[in-house]
Amino acid sequence: MSAVVCTLFEDHYHFGVAALTNSLCLKGFNGDIFAGYKGNLPAWCSESKENSSLKWNGAKTLSVSEGVKVHFLPLETNYHLANYKPDFMLRLWEGPAKEATEMFYFDPDIIVKENWAVFMKWVKCGVTLCEDVNSPLAMHHPRRFEWRKFFKTAGIDLQFKEAVYANSGFIGISFMNKSFLNTWVKTQDTIASVIGGLERSPFSGNGFLPEEHRGDYAPFSKTDQDALNCAVEAWIGNVSFIGKEGMALKSGPNLMSHALGKPKPWHWKPLKQAVLGQPPRLMVRDYWEHANGFLLSQPTILVTQRKVTIKIAALIGRFYRRR
Repeated sequence: MSAVVCTLFEDHYHFGVAALTNSLCLKGFNGDIFAGYKGNLPAWCSESKENSSLKWNGAKTLSVSEGVKVHFLPLETNYHLANYKPDFMLRLWEGPAKEATEMFYFDPDIIVKENWAVFMKWVKCGVTLCEDVNSPLAMHHPRRFEWRKFFKTAGIDLQFKEAVYANSGFIGISFMNKSFLNTWVKTQDTIASVIGGLERSPFSGNGFLPEEHRGDYAPFSKTDQDALNCAVEAWIGNVSFIGKEGMALKSGPNLMSHALGKPKPWHWKPLKQAVLGQPPRLMVRDYWEHANGFLLSQPTILVTQRKVTIKIAALIGRFYRRR
């Protein structure tokens, strides 16, 4: 086993998992994809087979192509999945992916756009991260100041490295840098009592953050993402950042496109949004280009219709859009 990919999903995010997998296959990835999930598997996974060799209760494996398999791993954690990323990666490295030389995590609303060889070269530079849309946070930004003060009381020393604030939707790590994940787990566990537990997140739902911990200036309002950025400052090792263009959050050479916010691309109604002054984003186009392929997660007629309406909506957007 060499490099592996992993992701986490529940509910409708399975549509993103299929598109992510299709994009990985098209860009030259060969290997195992580990998909941790809560709830039930969707219909497009119906041909997956139970796989006891993974030593993971309830594991099933779906062959996607000659060189790619997706392993579906049911989860019993009460953590919000946004906060389970480093724990999941460590559990994989201790179990079904123990022979992996590199591990890459992708959120299920990401489409890979660059050849896989680029990711493999990048991970040799250190822990790989992309800049978030809310970056930068300067050295003496109020949030960074609060991070240092809070973690100092917990005996964790944060050392400012650079102003880039990373997005937690993607991370690539070689086995030699696996200790970064332990640091990330430690920073998350440390902030757990502050945010009301790791079952809480900035996303709406039953686990929504308490009022006093929301907002752009609350130090841990992004939970896993804030903990990730604190881990960057607590960990001794090299971190390799690529700017916002890496996730298509600004123009430039895109490694991937990340569909931040809502509605997600599979829920995006192109004509309705165009009438509201919102032309289709690049992420929406990328999703529907990869919704079907090696895996078929959407009705073929729906994919065709969406591609047509996206073109019409883009034309409308040339003349009418929200300012």
